[in-house]
Amino acid sequence: MKIAVLFGGISAERDVSIASGAQVIAALRSGGHHVVAVDPASGVIRPDDEARVLRPGVATAPPDRATLERMRMPDIHALLGDAALTDLDVIFIALHGAFGEDGTLQALLDTTGIPYTGSGMLGSALAMDKDISKRLFEVAGVPTPAWVMAPAARDEIERSVGFPAVVKPSKQGSTVGLSVVRGAGGLDAAITEAFRHDDEVLIERFIAGRELTVPILGEAALPAGEIIVQREIFDYESKYQPGMAQEIFPADLPEETARRVSGLALRAHRALKLGGYSRIDFRLDADGGLWCLEANTAPGMTAASLFPKGAAAAGITFPDVCERICRLAVEEHRERGRV
Repeated sequence: MKIAVLFGGISAERDVSIASGAQVIAALRSGGHHVVAVDPASGVIRPDDEARVLRPGVATAPPDRATLERMRMPDIHALLGDAALTDLDVIFIALHGAFGEDGTLQALLDTTGIPYTGSGMLGSALAMDKDISKRLFEVAGVPTPAWVMAPAARDEIERSVGFPAVVKPSKQGSTVGLSVVRGAGGLDAAITEAFRHDDEVLIERFIAGRELTVPILGEAALPAGEIIVQREIFDYESKYQPGMAQEIFPADLPEETARRVSGLALRAHRALKLGGYSRIDFRLDADGGLWCLEANTAPGMTAASLFPKGAAAAGITFPDVCERICRLAVEEHRERGRV
């Protein structure tokens, strides 16, 4: 197949996306595919420049907002007009965050008629907005921690959410801008920090317990994994720096719990009208309760990422999982079109 891999982009997760793109491009080429590397923020990456651009590592903090704001929103139609991108079979979206995972790019790609990986415009937008996705989880019977949207009165936060609480941007990933607040005194600073990264902020009940994640490939749940971190939360640095977290696939869970979390993950995936592949994150509390935190429609594909580790636990190599994702995109495009 001839495949364009989109990576980098203009979101706070740019560095993560570059690392994902580097892994995906290498994997697909190892399978004999013709792969073109594309950073929407700058265009087609010529072969001589790939070694400079495709960095496999991720810095300890995301790019600063001023740097990102200097990047222009790409014209996807002009970009796809590049001679190197003629006769594409599929586009692999290795972008994370804004203009990659939020439905904007998916809506534009729908007008081109070229199959692309992952969820369509609607599913991507629903999953990116944590407030909306949590509402749909509740309707679908998927437990999710109580939350309110900022601004909210202190008494409402204490009554509905309580402390400790998690304060985070509603439409960001990789825990960018996320804080755990122990009491009312820390709220203002945490909310201000979250608003630096998004125009909507969510205040959510903190669930103490084990961190679980379930990769979804097609209509199947892959083995659930557990993330054991040195810190209270699985933050940006813990996710992408070697040695900061231990990720166990499959997770050491009772059979009933493993079955239950897989079922809830599939229910969440379907409630948000997701396609192709996703990763659904949970907390498991001390009483055995499972709480869905969010859905990821373009999961990280770096060397340290969770989705490839879940696939490996199911006996699927990284090159094979990348190819399966591409073939799922072509099949879904042909059979059902985009949602």
